[in-house]
Amino acid sequence: MKGPLFYSKILLFGEYGIIKDSKGLSIPYNFFKGALKKEKNPSENARQSNQALHEFASHLSKLQTEEPDLVSFDLKSLQHDIDQGMYFDSSIPQGYGIGSSGALVAAIYDKYAHDKITVLENLTRDKLLKLKEIFGKMESFFHGKSSGLDPLNSYLSLPILINSKDNIESTSIPSQNAEGKGAVFLLDSGITGETAPMVQIFMEKMKQEGFRNVIKNEFIKHTDACVEDFLSGNVKSLFGNLKQLSHVVLDHFKPMIPSKFHQLWQQGIETNDYYLKLCGSGGGGYILGFTQDLDKAKTALAGHKLEVVYNF
Repeated sequence: MKGPLFYSKILLFGEYGIIKDSKGLSIPYNFFKGALKKEKNPSENARQSNQALHEFASHLSKLQTEEPDLVSFDLKSLQHDIDQGMYFDSSIPQGYGIGSSGALVAAIYDKYAHDKITVLENLTRDKLLKLKEIFGKMESFFHGKSSGLDPLNSYLSLPILINSKDNIESTSIPSQNAEGKGAVFLLDSGITGETAPMVQIFMEKMKQEGFRNVIKNEFIKHTDACVEDFLSGNVKSLFGNLKQLSHVVLDHFKPMIPSKFHQLWQQGIETNDYYLKLCGSGGGGYILGFTQDLDKAKTALAGHKLEVVYNF
């Protein structure tokens, strides 16, 4: 048995900001993927995944009891399949900010939810918000609190524009230009990040008025502008706003940036060869980079592995 594939995602813009109602833009990233699977001789990883699914099934059972109007699952089939050794076979690295738990949540909803909302129907805003709410409640098992965006992106495999908490829509992004010198890329920090502690640090910082003002007047302003520039293909303005955003993050989100990258971050802002930003909650995993000249960025970041996500 092997189920359909669900892909990782990249939140290009909006990390932390969307908690405070900034815009956001999330895109599927087909390089990494996962699917539900059963096999005769499971590996150690498969056994661990199967064990985690046992615990996740209890969470879903509780969710269904507490919120019967929101979602219900074929728990009997789910439990039967888990007892038969089902696991989530995934190439998506965990703790890297690209939605490993999101893909699993999407796969379970797709296979076991009753009356599920499908990609094929007319996805009204209400349906998208309902899916996001269901996915948020499902994914909270992994993170304590979840916006539901990662599973939504994985489930629909479409770019998603977040206008505000209650206003999301599927969108299209400008076509890639394979000949273009500009690129969005991932930089591997080589360490795993954990979402919950990073969000905790952010919430603590939000208690300070100075930090709240930075978020509102600088962080959200530049995030919103980056989303609009990216969607309209306004590259010149995009890089102006990216530079500002990268600066704000370096000045005010230092705990979320692995210390060995502080200097590289600063170097990008000073040389304009590339700009770095957080990918997901930070603390490790991937760092997101933007450059107008990929060759220049590769030279400047020699010794680091760059994975290109998008060319323009």
